[in-house]
Amino acid sequence: MIFFITLHAEGVESDNKPFSFRLGYGVADANNLGDILIGDWNRYDKETTVINMEGGWRFVENAFDYPFDFYLKGGVSYFDENGYAEDFLEATLYIKVYGKVDFWDNRLRIGFGEGFSYAQHVPIAEVDDAANNDGTSDPTTKFLNYLDISFDIDLGRLVRIESIKDTYLGYTLKHRSGVFGLYGRVHGGSNYNMVTLEKNF
Repeated sequence: MIFFITLHAEGVESDNKPFSFRLGYGVADANNLGDILIGDWNRYDKETTVINMEGGWRFVENAFDYPFDFYLKGGVSYFDENGYAEDFLEATLYIKVYGKVDFWDNRLRIGFGEGFSYAQHVPIAEVDDAANNDGTSDPTTKFLNYLDISFDIDLGRLVRIESIKDTYLGYTLKHRSGVFGLYGRVHGGSNYNMVTLEKNF
């Protein structure tokens, strides 16, 4: 039955809340994207952090009668470089799709976002990632590809409190990269593991 629900929108409760607002806090991870996604985390030794705030607009709900919602999202993040470099702001703009699974009166979402990131300064994590053993450095740039990958659960449905329904607590991987040199010949990037709280309204 759960398998059926994940493939057909008629098993997923609809809502009339096309907007979202999210807050997040995260720490830099020294490992690459693939390692982090399989649970191999390794906190970056300079312990830099990020605070994220963003809004979203859902422009498609249950696309093609499947439980996939599409959002246009934009946000601002504050990067704390922990004294190793100047703190700075970053702006992001991206499209994000959420797959929804309703089970036992709960809702789990898996999200994947793709877009652009522009930072006031290149994060120190990316500067270190670009450093080579021979003392040279690969290119870095302020403008990079942006990925936003998330897993969250509806708190209101979980604890059966109607007033906080459509409030999602979860994990988000915040990723900047050059997509193997496509952006400014950058082959590296940065990753931040975030705890996020998002409200649909």
